[in-house]
Amino acid sequence: MAFHSAVPNTVGRLGSLLEAFLPWLGLAVPMLLVVALLRRSATALVALLLPVAVWANLFGGLLLPEDGGPHDITVIQHNVSDENTDPAGTAEALIDAGPELIALEELTSSALPLYERTLAPTYPYHAVEGTVGLWSKYPLADVRPLDIKPRGIGERWNRGLRSSAHTPWGEVAVHVAHLPSVRLRLSGFDSGYRDESAGLLGEAIAAEELDEVILLGDLNGTVDDRGLAPVTSQMNPPTRDFAFSWPAAFPVSRIDHVMTRSATVTDVRTLPATGSDHLPIAVGIRLAS
Repeated sequence: MAFHSAVPNTVGRLGSLLEAFLPWLGLAVPMLLVVALLRRSATALVALLLPVAVWANLFGGLLLPEDGGPHDITVIQHNVSDENTDPAGTAEALIDAGPELIALEELTSSALPLYERTLAPTYPYHAVEGTVGLWSKYPLADVRPLDIKPRGIGERWNRGLRSSAHTPWGEVAVHVAHLPSVRLRLSGFDSGYRDESAGLLGEAIAAEELDEVILLGDLNGTVDDRGLAPVTSQMNPPTRDFAFSWPAAFPVSRIDHVMTRSATVTDVRTLPATGSDHLPIAVGIRLAS
């Protein structure tokens, strides 16, 4: 836990695999406690204080009540799943949370009209590129696709967009991205496409001319995963918390993210399950005045 960055990624990307589930290493503590008690070993009990202290230092603060201060806007990030059988119900659930911006991934040609029709009365401005979309209460401009397609993936693959939103606090760049999935294979943790796409997304963020940037997306990795470093290294310290979003039936990881540059994430929470295998996340953001 303390030196996870020292685990090499050269063989099977074991470092990234470890970092994807880093908080869960704390489960070793109660297991070791049982062993220590069964052996009636005072030495083992004392030694157990070390992993307890490391876990508490890394993640203990996340158990305390969160108070990031007031926020200006709320945004929602949600991978709605291309197998969602209730697009309209999903859209209505997101509206009920009252966000100003909504980013969706895995939009299909059959479901897109249902999302557009349901969201339109509350969110008059929207943009869609490929399978990702952005709905907004604020006017959108300069909408264009984000080129985050790794080499070797078909030309029809389009999972990124960039837009600017004209908010009461000024113009804000909004990026929506859905990075390629990762796979656990016999050869190890297969994140090559994801890592390459993260590099391209990082280049797009670096080239963004507007100071304030909001990134929303399914990045298929946690904030601890070094494969996302081209992105996370450019944003304000991303929030580490237990708002796990995937899989919806038993969330063990948060791979859905909202990150900012020149703005502040004040709070992160998950919303109730929809028809997707991901949970929506709602994030408060304080924009620079």
